[in-house]
Amino acid sequence: MTYELSKTPEAEPGPSASARTSHRLRWNKVPEVTAYFWIIKVLCTTVGETAADLLDQRAGLGLTGVSVLMSALLAVVLVVQFRTRAYRAGVYWLAVALISVVGTLISDNLTDNIGVPLETTTTVFAVLLAAVFALWYRRERTLSIHSIDTPSREAYYWLAVLFTFALGTAGGDLVSERMDLGYWLAAVLFALAIAAVGIAHFALGLDAVWSFWTAYILTRPLGASVGDYLSQPAADGGLGFGTVVTSALFLAVILGLVAYLAVTRKDVTGPAGATGPVG
Repeated sequence: MTYELSKTPEAEPGPSASARTSHRLRWNKVPEVTAYFWIIKVLCTTVGETAADLLDQRAGLGLTGVSVLMSALLAVVLVVQFRTRAYRAGVYWLAVALISVVGTLISDNLTDNIGVPLETTTTVFAVLLAAVFALWYRRERTLSIHSIDTPSREAYYWLAVLFTFALGTAGGDLVSERMDLGYWLAAVLFALAIAAVGIAHFALGLDAVWSFWTAYILTRPLGASVGDYLSQPAADGGLGFGTVVTSALFLAVILGLVAYLAVTRKDVTGPAGATGPVG
């Protein structure tokens, strides 16, 4: 998909805006949203799903132990991400991969350990994500990912990403359980939903920012369905590759693509605030 995410106007200069400008970085902290972006995003989601299952089942850590470990690793990587002065492919995508695991575990802990119904978690995460967007826009007057150039905007961005994964997990599980879909059919359903968002954007003029975030949410259950289809036993509707092989395969592809982007810098945006195609 190709979106133009700079349509939302920037804030008018004022005392607080001027103060924030002095702390603004020259370069955007997130990548250009090209086809590479969407491919790596889905792969990270798949690895997040299978890696969480692997640590839970094979390492014997349980949901609580995995949640603590992954949250600690995510905190360390986000500290590194915030300390960088510009987008760095390796750090950024490591943060996405870890946040996909943590977002999934938050939803799974609420459902499996505490017994909160999926209807409730889906609603709560949707409300929390909407609140993040509302606060983000109220403070910054933009939700454009071309303008992640201050600590404040970056904090809102990563908080929104976290809740998209949690919402995608809860909503995806809810749809799969209610419709009793197999892994393959679930993947096709979510892929069609993403295609519908693209059509709505390009053909019907759906706002670019909301098109992006809607597709971003839907990639989570898409990637999870693909991961489950590949890793789960044939008796359960999967191909039986297992979590180890599936995780290793997708991780190798992610590392290859991220290394390619780090060298070629094909996904590096221009100076912060500059407009450009996002897809």
